Amino acid sequence: MSFETISVVGLGYIGLPTAAVFASRKKKVIGVDVNQAAVDLINKGQIHIVEPDLDLVVHTAVTEGYLRATISPEPADAFLIAVPTPFKDDHQPDLSYIESASRAIGPVLKSGDLVILESTSPVGATEQMSAWLAECRPDLTFPQHAGEESDIRIAHCPERVLPGHVLRELVQNDRVIGGMTDRCSKAAVSLYQIFVEGECVITGARTAEMCKLTENSFRDVNIAFANELSIICEELDINVWELIRLANRHPRVSILQPGPGVGGHCIAVDPWFIVSKTPDLANLIRAARKVNDSKPEWVVDKVKIAVASFLQANPTKTASDLTVACLGLAFKPDIDDLRESPAMLISHRLSAIHPGRLLIVEPNIKKLPRTLENSCELHDLLSAQEKADIVVLLVDHKQFKGIKLSSFRTPWVVDTRGVISN
Repeated sequence: MSFETISVVGLGYIGLPTAAVFASRKKKVIGVDVNQAAVDLINKGQIHIVEPDLDLVVHTAVTEGYLRATISPEPADAFLIAVPTPFKDDHQPDLSYIESASRAIGPVLKSGDLVILESTSPVGATEQMSAWLAECRPDLTFPQHAGEESDIRIAHCPERVLPGHVLRELVQNDRVIGGMTDRCSKAAVSLYQIFVEGECVITGARTAEMCKLTENSFRDVNIAFANELSIICEELDINVWELIRLANRHPRVSILQPGPGVGGHCIAVDPWFIVSKTPDLANLIRAARKVNDSKPEWVVDKVKIAVASFLQANPTKTASDLTVACLGLAFKPDIDDLRESPAMLISHRLSAIHPGRLLIVEPNIKKLPRTLENSCELHDLLSAQEKADIVVLLVDHKQFKGIKLSSFRTPWVVDTRGVISN
C-alpha cells in the first residue's frame, strides 16, 4: 500500500515523535492536536515536550515541508490515534479522548483509509473505536460488518518506548500489530515498515491490546515486590539496598529497586484496565497496584517522622521554622514528564500539611506546575543543600546520584531511591 499522507492525532510524548519519524522518511504528515499553543510551536519548528534530539527532527521536518500541525483533522491515507487513555476515579478506563478523536476524523475518512489506535487501551477499545467511526460514516463499511472487504482498515498497535530514548526505540523496537482482519494487519505493517527496523509481529486486535497491558502489569507486579520489601526492611531495621544487592547475586534472582511509588502514563494506569475487565480474576495485579499506590503515603509518614525527630533535637524550633526540600518531581529519572508521578503526589501532600517552606528541585522543568506554584518554591540543588532542614529524595536524576550526605546542612534525609552515600 502507498501512504502519501499520514495523520497523527495527538501530538504528545508518543504522537509527536511518531509524526516526526514518519516525516523524516519524506512522508507528508499532518499532526492534529486540540492544544493550539502546541500546534503553533510545532509549526514554528519547535517542540513543547522534552525528548532528546526530537527538536532537531521536528525542526528539519517542518522546515522541509513534511510536517504540519493543525487543530482540525484533514484527509489522509492513514490515521494514527495517540491520545491519552486515563482512568476515572473508580479506576474505570476513560475512553472519551479516543471517542473524540474518532468522531473528529470520521468526516474526512475515505474508502481505503487505515485507522490505527496507538493509545494504550483496555481490551475491546479498538472495536469500540471502529463502532464510533461507523456511526459517523454509515456510507462506509468497517471490519465489524464487512470483514476483509471493509472500506476502512482498523488496527491496534501500542507504543512500547522508553522516555528519553523514544526516537531510537520507535525505529528499532519490534511492533505488535493487531488488525481486526488480516487485511487490516497487513495494511498496518506496510505503514510501520516505512520507518520500523524491528519486526512487525501480527496478531489480533484484542491480543495486541492485552499485550501492552500485560507488559506493564508484569513490571508493576515486580516493582510492587521491591516496594513491599522496602517497607518490611524498614520495620526490621535492614538496609533494603544492601539486601537486594546481595539477593541479586543469585543467578536466577533479579529484584528491581524500590522507590516512592509508580508513575507515568503506563505502568500506573494499564494494570487497572485488566482489573476493570476481569475484576474477579485479576487478584495479584490488583494487589500490586495497591502496594504501589500506597507507597507515596508511606513516604509522607517517613517525612513526618523526620520532622518530629528534628524538632525533638531542636526544642526551640517549630514546624513552621523548618524548610523541607523535595528532590525530583518527574515520574522517572532525567525527563520532564510529571504524569501520574508519585513524587508529585508526595509534594502535594507535604505542601498541604507542612506549615514551613517547601522547596522543589526538578532540574528538567523551568517552572512549577500550577498546582504547586503557590505553595512551593522551585530551587536548584545547591540552594536546597544550603537551606533545607529535611531533605526528601524522590527521583534519581543524574544530578542527584552520588550526592554525599555531608553535602547537606542536615542529617535528616529521606532517600527513597538509595542514591545518597554516606
